[in-house]
Amino acid sequence: MGRGDLTNAEWDRLESFLPPGGARGGRWSDHRRVINGVLYRVRTGVQWRDLPERFGPWETVYKRHRHWSADGTWTMLLSRIQAAEDAAGQIDWDVSVDSTAVRAHQHAAGARKAPVVAARQKGIGGDEPGRSGVEETDGPAGGSGQIGECLGRSRGGFTTKIHLAADGRCRPLALVLTPGHYGDGPQLERVLEQVSVSRIGVGRPRTRPDHVLADKAYTSRKNRRYLRRRGIRHTIPERLDQQRHRKNRGSRGGRPTGFDSEQYKKRNAVERAINRLKGFRAVATRYEKRAYIYLGTVTLAALAIWLRT
Repeated sequence: MGRGDLTNAEWDRLESFLPPGGARGGRWSDHRRVINGVLYRVRTGVQWRDLPERFGPWETVYKRHRHWSADGTWTMLLSRIQAAEDAAGQIDWDVSVDSTAVRAHQHAAGARKAPVVAARQKGIGGDEPGRSGVEETDGPAGGSGQIGECLGRSRGGFTTKIHLAADGRCRPLALVLTPGHYGDGPQLERVLEQVSVSRIGVGRPRTRPDHVLADKAYTSRKNRRYLRRRGIRHTIPERLDQQRHRKNRGSRGGRPTGFDSEQYKKRNAVERAINRLKGFRAVATRYEKRAYIYLGTVTLAALAIWLRT
């Protein structure tokens, strides 16, 4: 077992959720070896062609990653692990929200401007068409152009922004990609809508945190109304200009927002979660042209964090 590979305990947690594979002449080559190959690339950021031979053909590793990013397999695995942690009472539902900008490598530019035709129409795709239990496609619908591929222009070049919600133990609960120039505040509702931890057995997925913590970028009235409508307690500081406008309006300005400075100290959990994610070099720098493949890379990094925390 190499450095960064799945341990036996980690593999045991994942194996039952994957389609049958590994048998001689089977549809899939060994899942564990391929996943270790993807993890190696996500951790080190090497080019796919430079993967060590112990992971098998690099094309197999890349195509499996692309396919599982498109059909939601990485997201499904993350959801299953989160469900198991929640059933064991290991999730701290004081959730922090923030974002981080990621520099896009020059190789990330130049994706096709039109969505790729489904593989079932072209007869090509991942390892083998239609063998994961879902329809095989080269990529999900959407994309097209810089904005569609979550690439934003800045002085330093192309950037992508990762918006995330993290639990109190510094583990990502939800992930959203946008172009790098998008603001944080307008994405709060979208990020929290992605929080959905399934129950083991009967019951609806849990979608409502006990408490939400965020910085001043999320202090808009729209966000506060959204949180109150869902019955979510929150700690978000008010900007100085908002305080000034409220005071200038006198009694019409309304009451000041509540703020618990001690509770707010827990917001560092999302900063630490971002630090863990960016420990994976293929997350800290975006190399993928297609946004859905990069989201799969970030999701796999989050899965590794959950398995190892």
